[in-house]
Amino acid sequence: MPKPRLYINDVAVRDGFQIEKAFIPTATKVSLIDELSATGLAKIEVTSFVSPKAVPALADANEVLAGIERVPGVVYVALVPNIRGVQNAAATGAKPDELNGVMSASLTHNRANINRTHEESLAEVPAMVRIAHEAGMTMSMSLSTTFGCPFEGPVSEDAILRFVEAFLAAGVDGISLADTTGMANPRQVEALTRKVLERFPPRDETFYTLHFHNTRGMGLANVVAGIAAGVRSFDGSIAGLGGCPFAPGATGNICTEDMVNMLQDMGYETGVDLDRLIACARRVPAIVGRDTPGQVMKAGPSLETHAVPESLKERI
Repeated sequence: MPKPRLYINDVAVRDGFQIEKAFIPTATKVSLIDELSATGLAKIEVTSFVSPKAVPALADANEVLAGIERVPGVVYVALVPNIRGVQNAAATGAKPDELNGVMSASLTHNRANINRTHEESLAEVPAMVRIAHEAGMTMSMSLSTTFGCPFEGPVSEDAILRFVEAFLAAGVDGISLADTTGMANPRQVEALTRKVLERFPPRDETFYTLHFHNTRGMGLANVVAGIAAGVRSFDGSIAGLGGCPFAPGATGNICTEDMVNMLQDMGYETGVDLDRLIACARRVPAIVGRDTPGQVMKAGPSLETHAVPESLKERI
């Protein structure tokens, strides 16, 4: 039986760069996005329409969107925390293809992250969808802390189902279930994700996306569990950039290149050029000025061979 086609998205330029202490120059962001565009990724999250005071690292959203070379077939995404973000995205000249709204399944994290109650967040979603559609953009919603909250602990499955139902009623074009702080385990991921898909079947292969962090080393195992549950779209971040400022000790997202290497070794078609993706990841440490947790960018692809040591040649 043939394995399903999988769709890989990268969020490093937004999710990763937003928490770096030093501002990443706009030209560097544009250059990296352009290189990522040539790798075969399905989506690239390139910026966020948030208050420059709150996230100064992404104050150049308009300039980044205007500067990138768009490749047909690649969806360019911007995160928006509220209706004002959607309005700002709609007003810019070089609009993103897709907006990704965000709210948290736990109330405490929602307050910490976007300073809203659940009721306040949900009330804005229909208008966010409408404004995005009128401006020619699609609108997805990301549900943070789906698999656990660093403040409240477990989040009930019934709550997750209610949020998904509310997003669908608002007319969203996609839903991301996010393990924001790396609390998920594979059994939990497969069970909850399967329940969501059975209750609310996807409209297409990329309607549901899973977003994992590798805080406790289970990120790639959770991807495999998500595939078993029926999800076909997955986020990653080259070199493992990213993290959550509200979770002590939280590390970055799963590494996109590590995920692609694993999936290709397992026989899945991702449409991604792994060598080009690794080349992008290897740029990152110099950009951020420190080492990064990516493994494949250091070791190379699993099936990469090496020269036989001279001392062994006579014995072979």
